[in-house]
Amino acid sequence: MDIVSLLLATGLSLVFLVVVFRPLELAFPAKKGQRFFRPDWFTDLLFLLGQYLLWNGLVFWCLTQTRGTLTEIVPHEFRSAVAAQSLWLQILEVVFLSDFCVYWGHRLQHRVSFLWRFHSVHHSAEHLDWLAAHREHPLDTVYTVTLINLPAFVLGFPLETLAGFIAFRGVWAIYIHSNVRLPLGPFRPLLGAPELHHWHHARDRDAGNYGNVCPLMDLIFGTYRCPDHEPESFGINTPTPSTWLGYMVQPLLPKIRGIKATEEVSEPEPTSQARIARVAAKQEMYSDNFQPSPPSS
Repeated sequence: MDIVSLLLATGLSLVFLVVVFRPLELAFPAKKGQRFFRPDWFTDLLFLLGQYLLWNGLVFWCLTQTRGTLTEIVPHEFRSAVAAQSLWLQILEVVFLSDFCVYWGHRLQHRVSFLWRFHSVHHSAEHLDWLAAHREHPLDTVYTVTLINLPAFVLGFPLETLAGFIAFRGVWAIYIHSNVRLPLGPFRPLLGAPELHHWHHARDRDAGNYGNVCPLMDLIFGTYRCPDHEPESFGINTPTPSTWLGYMVQPLLPKIRGIKATEEVSEPEPTSQARIARVAAKQEMYSDNFQPSPPSS
């Protein structure tokens, strides 16, 4: 694709996202009164442009290399057995295994300091909307997209067949970050709605809701959280850069400009009362995983 076509595709994608998500955010706001041009809007726009103009090519190359490697490793007999199944069964297997990989890969991003160094860029957003979904370090994106598509590659799905699946998950990822709270009723526990992911972005690094398309894995492994209100604030409790370039460089050179990596910055030791309150909050958070609160009116 030449540069003109790439710029045109990026511009059309930006217009599409504004046309689709901005009316939803106005009609069903999760946080009322949040402005379109809120703080850090321009920084997040640079993340979007960097992703669409630069990093998507890197991600596609990594996927191609991963698929080629797995083609040589996975036995042909296994792929033939998978291909002999019905298409719907194959799709269900891919979605289930993909969510399983994403769930545990996502938990590792929050537990392993090196992975958190890159993933914390995404969690540094203090205002969530459709644009903030693009706040990702490119290496974090490569890690996540590879996990999403790993089961499909193992089962033998070609990239061409996966194109629609990849596009759907991309749009869904934008949706769950949007400033939207739809009245889903009984379908709320079945879908990875924005309110679930908003609580994942609360300032507690281990806030739960690691699933993406569906919260099934969170329900199974006890990390489901669905209060009937929004978190008080989003972001992380450690220093962050003030520019897009800073976010790109800091995870690679964590001590640049005197700002240490997020895992290296120690937080104040909580008091005994604070520790007790935090434990109580955790118990309340996970005590009733299979009975989520009704949606707010």
